[in-house]
Amino acid sequence: MLNLERLRTLDALARHGSVSAAADGLHVTTSAVSQQMAKLEREVGQRLLAKNGRGVRLTDAGQLLADHAARILSQVELAQSDIEAQRGQVVGEVRLGAFPTAARGLFPAAVAALRGAHPDLRVRTRELEPELGLRAVIRGDLDLAVVLDWSNKRLPVPGGLTHAQLLDDVPDVAMPAGHPLAGRDEVDLEEFADDEWVSWPEGEFCHDWLVFTLRSKGFEPKIAHLAGEHHTQLALIAAGLGVCVTPRLGRGPVPEGVAFVPVRQRMRRHVYAAWRMDADRRPSIRAAVDALRAAAGSQR
Repeated sequence: MLNLERLRTLDALARHGSVSAAADGLHVTTSAVSQQMAKLEREVGQRLLAKNGRGVRLTDAGQLLADHAARILSQVELAQSDIEAQRGQVVGEVRLGAFPTAARGLFPAAVAALRGAHPDLRVRTRELEPELGLRAVIRGDLDLAVVLDWSNKRLPVPGGLTHAQLLDDVPDVAMPAGHPLAGRDEVDLEEFADDEWVSWPEGEFCHDWLVFTLRSKGFEPKIAHLAGEHHTQLALIAAGLGVCVTPRLGRGPVPEGVAFVPVRQRMRRHVYAAWRMDADRRPSIRAAVDALRAAAGSQR
């Protein structure tokens, strides 16, 4: 009889690609992963791993069993969902991820509401950029991720996931209070062609969106500063070091010397929750989505 936890370890190795990454994903030590794999190899009587430089790779037998393990674990998830749905109680653990401004703007109210309404539900949260959040849900490291895309640049939802809209977030252009455009009711992005920009770090979805959007307006942006935290971006703006696009969700306290002006051609960040289809009937998922929607409603 194949051991389910050992199959889970093999599945993590197949998804993460290394022993150390699998250990991180499973929240165990690397030696625990190696021990589980050694036991699984003895159970099946075949080598499942082979050395590959400093790391390991799955053998043909390992890949075959990993494919079965993924299907088995998906069926286990479905069974758990059906049992929870039949019981109708919101219990157990739910793991949530969100990009930083959603974590700041939605999680405090949503998690507090879940704790109050469902004291037997353990809620775990973490910050993750949108693409990483979706990958974590697909891998099974998260139960639900709050992610985003923009009205002019979509983030595809991978197969096997379902999603629910939470809110549309309207960003503004943040600029020093002394900027010539600071007193305007609305602005066009083209009017900032000569300004230096503060952006999210390179490689992040929102950085790619910003460059794509500004280029579509007919100019190459002068990106002078990169910062992942909106508070850091606004501190740079307050010091007179550029302009940036700043969402309203999770904005929080604003330093003195910063002005916000809406964009005439309204931009939108579509914020939504995504989870695995095979977990769709879990009451804990439904409760988390309801709590996030309620928290999002208070942002409007």
